[in-house]
Amino acid sequence: MPLLINLEENYTYQLSVIIVNYNVEYFLDQCLDSVKKAMKNSSVEVIIVDNNSIDGSLQMLNDKYSNFHLIANKDNVGFSKANNQGIEIAKGKYVLLLNPDTIVEESTFEKVIDFMEKNDDAGGLGVRMIDGKGNFLPESKRGLPTPKVAFYKIFGLSKLFPKSKKIGQYHLGHLSEFETNEVDILSGAFMLMRKKALDKVGLLDEDFFMYGEDIDLSYRIQKGGYKNYYFAGTKIIHYKGESTKKSSVNYVIVFYNAMVIFAKKHFTGKNAKLFSFLINAAIYLRAFIAVCVQFVKAMTLPVIDAAYIIVGLYALTNYWRMRSIDFPEELIAYSIPIYGLIWLASNYFNGGYDKPYKLSKLVKGVFWGTVLILIVYAVLPKSWQFSRLFIFIGAGWVLSYYLISRLFLHLTVGKKFSLKFEDQKHFGIVSNTQEFERIKSFLLQTNGKIGSITQLSSDSMRIDEQKLDEIVFSSADLSYEFIIDTIEKLKSNNLDFKIAPSSAEYLIGSNSIDTAGDLYILNLNNLVSRENRRKKRLFDVIFSLLFLLSSPILLFLLKSKGIFLRNSWRILIGKMSFIGFSEESSKKDVRLPKIKAGVLSPTDGIGINTVEIQEKMNLLYARNYSMRKDFGILLKAWRKLDS
Repeated sequence: MPLLINLEENYTYQLSVIIVNYNVEYFLDQCLDSVKKAMKNSSVEVIIVDNNSIDGSLQMLNDKYSNFHLIANKDNVGFSKANNQGIEIAKGKYVLLLNPDTIVEESTFEKVIDFMEKNDDAGGLGVRMIDGKGNFLPESKRGLPTPKVAFYKIFGLSKLFPKSKKIGQYHLGHLSEFETNEVDILSGAFMLMRKKALDKVGLLDEDFFMYGEDIDLSYRIQKGGYKNYYFAGTKIIHYKGESTKKSSVNYVIVFYNAMVIFAKKHFTGKNAKLFSFLINAAIYLRAFIAVCVQFVKAMTLPVIDAAYIIVGLYALTNYWRMRSIDFPEELIAYSIPIYGLIWLASNYFNGGYDKPYKLSKLVKGVFWGTVLILIVYAVLPKSWQFSRLFIFIGAGWVLSYYLISRLFLHLTVGKKFSLKFEDQKHFGIVSNTQEFERIKSFLLQTNGKIGSITQLSSDSMRIDEQKLDEIVFSSADLSYEFIIDTIEKLKSNNLDFKIAPSSAEYLIGSNSIDTAGDLYILNLNNLVSRENRRKKRLFDVIFSLLFLLSSPILLFLLKSKGIFLRNSWRILIGKMSFIGFSEESSKKDVRLPKIKAGVLSPTDGIGINTVEIQEKMNLLYARNYSMRKDFGILLKAWRKLDS
């Protein structure tokens, strides 16, 4: 039965759910599916505000959710203004601002409305949020970011003492995530408010375009005489979370500048100036620290490897000397360090330093490094050519070092340096027989490296015995509450989760608290794997240099000489790529991974460019990328580099 509440003051609904969408069609679809199920025991209206999406969201809404109210903006007006558009027409006693990349439980609306009804002092409410791997999102409960609290967070003290009531105030680490408590700040991902409170304190401040508006409104709700609560009685999945892109300098600048706006608005003179100083110091400090930490993390193992490899090669020369064979001085001074660095670079470009570590990539890296050294050896002056046998023995030493060192790290350090001995993934599908066959067929079509697909029972899921890499839940057969509970219960660094909406040809999930939610529409991650990103960049650098060096000749063969030189230069400095997707294609087709815009497109390799062919070739390029494909397209269409 619907929850009975007093709808005085001409409220038509118990709850108005407002969702702002911008080019996240698939996440929005799944979110609305969960919202629709959660509406059954409550009186709810749903208002979707679209900020000029071009990814098919509007068509999807028209086809599947035409009974929901839609505001289709002609421009991206920002998060605050779009939500205000929804609030202004809302007819519910309570207003919920909900992100499109969330999933709510079937009982969520009923429980939060009941809590608000029993607590007249509640002006706002947030809930327990987890990411797509079942990890609790600390931004579910936050304290007011006063200058002191901001200082502790900005300079990392809150991370060192997360449970401290004083130092860990930003995320209220001293409060249990499983207990309902009064808090200062609510998360904009799920922000439930009493409409009467909004009428009193006002709507979202539109000076905040992306971040900070939830902090500002939460604080104004408190100043208006109401309380904000963290409600632990229900939970939701929030795929992206506040942690999305936290490591990016751009995020630091945008987020902390939003806090500066908040400080200037709410704190008095000295405090506001102190806060602004701290924030600006934090921006530069965090950016500098982030760059240094990333550099040290990335270079520590390669530097150790380089030292061992080169020292080992020098040791081999001593073995040769013991047999009365003298090495040329040039070989010792230059060639040995160069050989070592070539093997190191080859392993890097072949994914030898990508996690999880794979022995097969180490073997491949040493093989191609040896091939390159032999090619270089062949063109060296005779006086520098000493012994091919030394190169082969050196390759044996390098391979032995890599294998022994990685096995040693795997056995002693474990998790951080764990080895993956096979590429195949093992899937478990929790569903009935009909949905199992549909999802299984979909996985087989979209994933090239499947070890096994097992049907799991929702009653007794014995994951450990199955040795699975990924679990797919069928939302057609299972409640979202069961799915969310199970993900949290089974959370593991080595286990990924996806949800298959009924009849939809995609899966949604999240592989990390630090990454955005990901889609399984096609297995398109091949193009943006770290190994292929490096190879693509190497290809761009080599051929842009070749084109620039040979430009005195090539310019006679091209019409727009200035455009050719500009394109070659932009590719060299990393602003563009030789082959990529057009800006229009990237925005329209969310299945395509985000890469640099290309001077040429995959269709330039075949000379046909209809909309249908373009879509198909883009997907094939993303799924089956190789340097050979880039070379083939460039070879056929290089004359278009001046367009």
